[in-house]
Amino acid sequence: MTKSFSRTDRVSAQLRRELGALVRAAVQEHGLPSVSVSDVEVTRDLAHAKVFVTALQAERSGEAVKGLREIAGEIRFRLARAVNLRHVPELHFHYDDSVDRGERIDNLLRDDHGGNAS
Repeated sequence: MTKSFSRTDRVSAQLRRELGALVRAAVQEHGLPSVSVSDVEVTRDLAHAKVFVTALQAERSGEAVKGLREIAGEIRFRLARAVNLRHVPELHFHYDDSVDRGERIDNLLRDDHGGNAS
């Protein structure tokens, strides 16, 4: 049973590497706001993959994810040519707001710390 988890972990890591380059190229080609792939989670049956992206401009993240969802089929086709898998998972793009939340927490802590120092 642990073998299936290690396979999904290996596939996730491989997809994260490949999708990083493919998404970067698609963003440039389609004029989308700049994003990078932060994580990929593959279902145990390898049928679906959640692709988490972060945006350099958080305020344009919705536009970027919407654009990626529209061209997901094209990215999946290119991914199929890049990886050696019998079945390439269907791609589902999601915005990863953990970086934004981390920055907000960091700013709050910095502001709080600055307020206590006075």
